Amino acid sequence: GGWLLLQNCHLGLEFLSELMDTITTTESMSEGFRTWITTEAHPEFPINLLQSSIKFTNEPPQGVKASLKRTYSAITQDHLEVSNMPQWKPLLYAVAFLHTTVQERRKFGPLGWNIPYEFNQADFAASVQFVQNHLDDMDIKRGVNWSCVRYMLGEVQYGGRVTDDLDKALLNTFARVWFGEHMFSDKFCFYKDYVIPKGKTVEDYLQYIEQLPVIDTPEVFGLHPNADITYQTNLANETLSTIVSIQPKDSNTGGGETREAVVQRLADEMLEKLPPDYNPHEVKAQLQKMGAIQSMNIFLRQEIDRMQHVISRVRATLTDLKLAIDGTIIMSEELRDALDNIYDARIPKLWFRISWESTTLGFWFTELLERNQQFSSWLLDGRPNQFWMTGFFNPQGFLTAMRQETTRMNLAKGWALDSVVLHNEVTKMMKEDVAGPPPADIGGVYIYGLFLEGAGWDRRNSKLVESAPKV
Repeated sequence: GGWLLLQNCHLGLEFLSELMDTITTTESMSEGFRTWITTEAHPEFPINLLQSSIKFTNEPPQGVKASLKRTYSAITQDHLEVSNMPQWKPLLYAVAFLHTTVQERRKFGPLGWNIPYEFNQADFAASVQFVQNHLDDMDIKRGVNWSCVRYMLGEVQYGGRVTDDLDKALLNTFARVWFGEHMFSDKFCFYKDYVIPKGKTVEDYLQYIEQLPVIDTPEVFGLHPNADITYQTNLANETLSTIVSIQPKDSNTGGGETREAVVQRLADEMLEKLPPDYNPHEVKAQLQKMGAIQSMNIFLRQEIDRMQHVISRVRATLTDLKLAIDGTIIMSEELRDALDNIYDARIPKLWFRISWESTTLGFWFTELLERNQQFSSWLLDGRPNQFWMTGFFNPQGFLTAMRQETTRMNLAKGWALDSVVLHNEVTKMMKEDVAGPPPADIGGVYIYGLFLEGAGWDRRNSKLVESAPKV
């Protein structure tokens, strides 16, 4: 009649099938018996056990109000009065606001953090404990050692998880701007209307938190208002993608074509448009004419090899899929995934793993044709005057090859590869205006296809501008 608690069951998936059999085959069981399972989301979690269970999820709250409310609901009055220093309560609230900010920025993706970090309640608890210890050991005459507080928050407690230099700079900026003697003045605010309340009880703080906005502008976290557009777009796409993925996979869709017929027709169309395979002997011979040991031609060979791998995989998948639909061969799990994704206009996992990101299968296939066109024309017609840089598998390799080539051209001037740095200049030419490569005395290459996020380009004055007015 007791409770059985099984934790982290995603680490022992094989046992769960045994558990399911035990529960379903046991003839007599106490009415008070319960099994509580904790697990992370896992694609191989037994579906029968999941469907027969009552699900309870514990997800972090969304928004400053909800997050602060959750934090202060877990703080007792004794904890609030653990220190009699006047700095304690404001510092506790400031750490809670910092904790909320670092978590909320994650939902904005790379705009929030370059790398998503798993900030959690343990970081907050450790930070609060440090602040408490610091105040207990503080010399009243000298006051708070703010350099120490900022370092511990920005470099150790939260910064200990951060690996990216720019993310570390952002975290240290929050620590520098929010933590100092100025935070105790009446004029201090994290953002307008987001201040440190003056309260004596937990209830006072909860009452203040309750009147905060339910939905926060991205500016609260130091982001441009348009960051919310990106977040909402990604959220909508993820929701729609989930809805599509759980749609019934029946063969018959009603009065129209069956799923298999639709996919077979699409497979025929793609096979018809798919470029021919590269002949390795012809590629080698052509590169020999162009100078096989030149850095840019070595790079071209590597890109063609990767493109050939994609073309071969696409051709094999589509051909096998047609045979599987006809019943000639067995429909494997990978082919079933390709069938479902092609029908839903998404990229099959087999293709995505060896290629590039794209929103839909149509855009992805068009990009395949355009990428291949750049490589084949470069190989057959000679080096182009300009390069579609975002059409490469390895853009960094392209830049490295260009640096090597430029260095070798200037060996007589004493140039060394280690001392050559990249310099970028945005020209006023349109793509159609480029009639030849850059002048020989300047060197380098013309590229196109780059994108700006969060800003626009003023072509006339050659400078960055706001991409859209603030709303």
